[in-house]
Amino acid sequence: MAHGIEAIDWDAPWLQPWRALGQPLARAVIAGHSCSQALNALAASLPHCPVRFVPQSALPPGQAYEAFIFNTQQVPTRDGLHDFFNGLCWLHFPQTKQRLNQLQAAQIAHSGIAPVRGAARDALTVFDENAALLHAPDALWDALVRKDWPTLFGPLRPLWQAARLQLFGHALLEKLVQPRTAITSHVYRVQTPTGAQGDWDPWLSAHVQADTLAAKPFAHLPVLGVPGWWPANTAPGFYGDVSVFRAPRPMPG
Repeated sequence: MAHGIEAIDWDAPWLQPWRALGQPLARAVIAGHSCSQALNALAASLPHCPVRFVPQSALPPGQAYEAFIFNTQQVPTRDGLHDFFNGLCWLHFPQTKQRLNQLQAAQIAHSGIAPVRGAARDALTVFDENAALLHAPDALWDALVRKDWPTLFGPLRPLWQAARLQLFGHALLEKLVQPRTAITSHVYRVQTPTGAQGDWDPWLSAHVQADTLAAKPFAHLPVLGVPGWWPANTAPGFYGDVSVFRAPRPMPG
């Protein structure tokens, strides 16, 4: 069973950076391979994947998922969209995914597994599951942070041509298999010197820190509002849906 993998539309604009590796991976799963088998076969052809993928049953009962990865360099992987995209992210961003795992494991070693995650572990999980990465001019970033939607998608709309946006979170990619306007990402600003996406993985792995993420450096972006990503966003009134494009919270007085 392909477990929903066959529903992925590799022509979707947000999947273009993922397509070269993702589409053959999906074909292997649809042909009958498990996600872990397909990921390992593809990883063997790549130079820098630091982990292997194993069935979920390899995770011992009671052991923390992140600690197991850190200790064994093996990623427990279920068959389904969520772990499919998680594995694909390991192939695309091996250094960043390894760094996130190191930070999660350090938090677990320090504080253990509690019913409620602390601020750092929560932020690391948000990044891993729902981040989008944006390299953009200051004006575009500033309007996004302010949730100034009329400016961001009005006068500044042409600036999106100078921006690069790539989705990172595997849960975010999973949700977009069935696109809905309300799907919102936590945007993290990438500030590499050139903006070339080939530089993003080493830059992120060097810059992502638990305390930095705990400070919530994210902006919120309903991703189907990105110009060119969804035909409906050219229609009058699209950005007027305040249940999606929410006003900023009032500053405490």
